[in-house]
Amino acid sequence: MDPTPLLPVTPDPRSFNEGATDPSDPASDPCALLSERHYEVIPCVICGLCCVFGVVYCCFGYRCFKAIMFLSGLLFGSAVIFLLCYKERILDTQLSLEVSAGIALGIGVLCGLVTMLVHSVGLFLTGLLLGLLLATAGLVATEPLCQLPSAWVPAGSLLGSALLGAVLALRWQKALTVVSTAMFGGAVLTLCLDYAVENLALGYHVYDRLRLAPPSPLCWCAWAVLATWPVLALMGMLLQWRVTAEGFSHTDVVLNRRQKQLQLLRIRQREAKKRQSQLPQDGSYRHKPSAVKRCAGDVLAPSYIQSLRDRQQLGTGTSLSNLSASAHTAVDLDYDSGSTVPLTTPRGCL
Repeated sequence: MDPTPLLPVTPDPRSFNEGATDPSDPASDPCALLSERHYEVIPCVICGLCCVFGVVYCCFGYRCFKAIMFLSGLLFGSAVIFLLCYKERILDTQLSLEVSAGIALGIGVLCGLVTMLVHSVGLFLTGLLLGLLLATAGLVATEPLCQLPSAWVPAGSLLGSALLGAVLALRWQKALTVVSTAMFGGAVLTLCLDYAVENLALGYHVYDRLRLAPPSPLCWCAWAVLATWPVLALMGMLLQWRVTAEGFSHTDVVLNRRQKQLQLLRIRQREAKKRQSQLPQDGSYRHKPSAVKRCAGDVLAPSYIQSLRDRQQLGTGTSLSNLSASAHTAVDLDYDSGSTVPLTTPRGCL
């Protein structure tokens, strides 16, 4: 028998597979994966909630100022803490997904309260998100033109754009808030549409671009989904600027509260001044008895009254009560105290 010929062994076995790729293979055609997509319940529920939040951000971002500030702080804080807890080892232990999500949610709520109550922090975070979105869009758009040489390029671009957007948001608060909320809401709606069409193929492509990994090829559907982002953002800006945000300012609420407090303080000061003016001053005003009409025979000489007192004390004359009864008079023994009592029956008033 003839010996079976052996194949030569080469250091690179891929040379035998060159040209063996079938063009009809689904791996070579990204659009062929559309028929293989499947959906789960929990991601679909999360996607629905994100759609609601995206509509609120895009259409009512500036109108619902406090709610947007709270949601921005909640999302930003939860995302950062979740990545730190789930990807890094804390106290030499690897936290589970549920524990990391609980810690991230608790800290995210605290961050949301801070951004809602302190407007400067909320505006800073709003500008930060705007800068991150613009830098990410720029990196994805320049992918066909140039390859990034180092990971510091996307990191520096993201950081610089984020800080620039934050500073500009503190300077032009209303305009940058409208732009940021419209773009962020449009981005959330675009991701939800991407999940419905290609199971987040566009999201993974952007993630690979940021971490300098070889990105997977995209189908034409993904580029169509990406084109909806600027359209939604522009529509949200116009809707907010002309309808929902027209005639509304987040600073009016603070000013109205301060004005009400100032008005209450002024009213209290006026009432206090009125009360002080109505109080009698020491030594300048005394309560005087009401004047009594005088009639003929009401006035007696002080000397006569004094003589009656002397006689009453000595007991030599008739008593003061008998004299008053016989003369039908009422003598005021406390004349010096200022009391006035009619002494005779009025016959004819003067």
